[in-house]
Amino acid sequence: MTVAKVCAAGATSVNVEVVIEVPRGSFVKRDERGAIEFVSPLPCPFNYGAVPALRGGDGDRLDAVVLGARLAAGTRCTLPVQAAIRFSDAGVVDDKLICAAAPPGAARRVAIIGFFRIYAVAKRLLNLWHGHSGRTACHGWVDSQAVVAAAERR
Repeated sequence: MTVAKVCAAGATSVNVEVVIEVPRGSFVKRDERGAIEFVSPLPCPFNYGAVPALRGGDGDRLDAVVLGARLAAGTRCTLPVQAAIRFSDAGVVDDKLICAAAPPGAARRVAIIGFFRIYAVAKRLLNLWHGHSGRTACHGWVDSQAVVAAAERR
């Protein structure tokens, strides 16, 4: 199973398998078929991918950020979920899991939320271009366990 609860030092966390779609430093986001979905105005400061076993509120695989060294597109890794960000895209919930071996520090958390605020502006413009209505925004940090629990199993 690709989603598992594990206990370490008395704390419960969730491990998920993530498939990398956007390597750290890349500008291009591709969908699961490999088609270009989005070209970012800024290079992605972390590895960005999705959890194949979970479907998010938008019906796609649940998005996930993997902190650490650059990983090639298509890389599969299993890591603990350390945090989550609530994001809406054209009025649809599109949460992002933050996965890493250890919780991100304060400076890294500021960088992550800053990236998603800029990303929201770019996605808002893209949605306007495509005629999609509804709010597109980064809403901030949310309970990661609740995001995983609410996701539909694939």
